[in-house]
Amino acid sequence: MSSDPDVVVIGSGPNGLVAAATMARAGLKVLVLEAHPDRAGGAVGSEQATLPGFVHDVGAAFFPFAQVSPAFRSLDLARHGLTWTFAPVDSAHPAPDGTVAVLARDHDRMERCFGTPRDGARIRKIAGWHARIEKHLLPAMLETFPAIRPALHLLPLSILRVASIFLRSGAGLARRWFRSEAARRVIPGLALHTDVGPDDTFGSGIGYMLAAMATTGGYGVPAGGAGAIARALVSALEAHGGQLRLGARVTRIDVRDGRAAAVTLADGQSIRATRAVLSDTSAPSLLLDLVDERHLPGRIVRRMRAFEYGWGTFKVDWALGGPVPWSVAEAREAAVVHAGDSIEDLRRFTAEVRGGALPSNPYLVMGQQSLCDPTRAPAGKQTLWAYSRVPARPPGGNWAAAREAFADAIEHRIEGLAPGFRATILGRRVVAPDDLERMDANLVGGDLGGGSNAWNRQLVFRPVFPWFRYRMPVRGLYLCSSYAHPGAGVHGMCGYNAARVALRDLGA
Repeated sequence: MSSDPDVVVIGSGPNGLVAAATMARAGLKVLVLEAHPDRAGGAVGSEQATLPGFVHDVGAAFFPFAQVSPAFRSLDLARHGLTWTFAPVDSAHPAPDGTVAVLARDHDRMERCFGTPRDGARIRKIAGWHARIEKHLLPAMLETFPAIRPALHLLPLSILRVASIFLRSGAGLARRWFRSEAARRVIPGLALHTDVGPDDTFGSGIGYMLAAMATTGGYGVPAGGAGAIARALVSALEAHGGQLRLGARVTRIDVRDGRAAAVTLADGQSIRATRAVLSDTSAPSLLLDLVDERHLPGRIVRRMRAFEYGWGTFKVDWALGGPVPWSVAEAREAAVVHAGDSIEDLRRFTAEVRGGALPSNPYLVMGQQSLCDPTRAPAGKQTLWAYSRVPARPPGGNWAAAREAFADAIEHRIEGLAPGFRATILGRRVVAPDDLERMDANLVGGDLGGGSNAWNRQLVFRPVFPWFRYRMPVRGLYLCSSYAHPGAGVHGMCGYNAARVALRDLGA
């Protein structure tokens, strides 16, 4: 960049890249600084991590929000090479007793396989209603809070129904709607993608949305790996004149006359930002590490020191000699398989993790990307990706002593649903919470969600009141990561919203 950039964006996760591309499209000179020496994307990346020819996603792997996100749609990522693939079944929820419920864009198939005929008819009716309101509901949920204009497009009865859903716990909603255990475990199980347990107050929202969106846009798999999303976003940035610089770790934001004026890199270089700095980092990192606390209100500093992170994440990647031999046929065609036997099983899992223990019967989210994207594995072979939620630190505080044993426990759990699974394993990579944080500094303690997703960490409390609309206490400084509203999920809306707020402030 021949002159000082108008805007510096710290971090090139999907939110940072969306923010950068949005501001570049508005005609500003934008420079993205990324600490990783080799690639952009943060947790949205892919690599051959087990054996040659097997492509595994580093973090996020399935993207119900990405295809319908206003942020991604505004950047027309298909034009930048992003292609989506899909499996016949979007999400399967089997149990050792042989029961299963599935979520799918094919509503006929979903109705036939959702616990009982009554529950199948019920989920089909719910999916049909959601499909009618989704185009208005998503902007109302994802745009800068409060998103009044998109909410006005929802009929009053729809608003009341959405509120009645979101005000319940996941288990409470499941019991109200369904009769079979197979159907009842789906929504509270999906909520455990975050740190929301079955009985948590107002805990049904994330589980409901993940269930409903599996029946509309589905759980898409990007062809070639999750890194394809990052590459498309970089292409969109560069198409509008923005630049990305790898291996550039920002260690300080320089504040002059109460305004974010420049950033300093680890090598001592100072880069001036003539109009704004946007930070795709954790909120505590931004407000405790990058900005000197003398520029901040003392209350904000105290809140950041006590910041509530979400649970840790323990992930395993496998290279397999063939498909996973699931006992339940529907799981053999599913993009994602969830292992949570019952609501009671999910309760026990939640209590163990919150109590600081490694779960005895791990709840698992398992991805079979190579079923719908054959570029992920050599011919005749498959990949498998799985994670469980765990304490950020295990009993004893040392993942080195616990990681292989817990990975073995995960394999044992899968073996119970797919006898013969272990015999298909050619190689594996184990990624504990501390490994995830080393891969991406935003994943503090293996927290995938940008802080806790409990109800009291959302909306005006995200990341901290009253700084919930992307502006930070320093003029010209904006938070554009998942630590801001609407939080977790690869949708780019945290970055998109922050960029739009910054552009309004700049009159651009």
